[in-house]
Amino acid sequence: MASERRVSQTNGKYEAILRAAIKVFARSGYFNSKVADVAREAGVADGTVYLYFKNKDDILVSIFNHVMDEALGAGRKRLDEVSDARAKLKHIVHAHLDLLGRDRDLAIVFQVELRSSTKFMEQFSATKVSEYLEMIRGVIEEGQRKGIFRKGVSTTIAAKLLFGALDEMATNWVLSRRRYSLMSTAESVIDLLLNGLEGAQVKKAN
Repeated sequence: MASERRVSQTNGKYEAILRAAIKVFARSGYFNSKVADVAREAGVADGTVYLYFKNKDDILVSIFNHVMDEALGAGRKRLDEVSDARAKLKHIVHAHLDLLGRDRDLAIVFQVELRSSTKFMEQFSATKVSEYLEMIRGVIEEGQRKGIFRKGVSTTIAAKLLFGALDEMATNWVLSRRRYSLMSTAESVIDLLLNGLEGAQVKKAN
């Protein structure tokens, strides 16, 4: 069954159903949505959805895994092409905010709907988030080795702080009644990460 599902993902319907589910879950809420709603939005029969997914929970988890796999793959490839650790961190910030900022439905699913599922939070999020944090941590560690970043800083804490800042920016953007570009927050996050709160005048005074 698993091999059949992997083969079936190559014909385009798998991604079409995921895209439909993102739209349905974002606009109606995960708990208020039915598999039939997703099938209708995707333009397929209800039974077709079950050829690809076991149930609604499986669709939700698959959205997360699919998006994260693509983002991690693209991120690692791009980081391999950049030599400067500062530039790598800037890319991570821009890529994170751009991914969610250009697809509000996806942002709603990631920042709101996924987190309303206790099962997802307990069982499925840890691995992909850990991979993402490890990618960030590796860049910070690389910068420390090259003397760009302070060596006394915990790379694990720094990675979590950056992820937490990006996550909070995305959540605020989704929940805010104001309409603004999520990418507009990127430079502030980068500045705080690379330069900290202590400005030149404060340092001079000390």
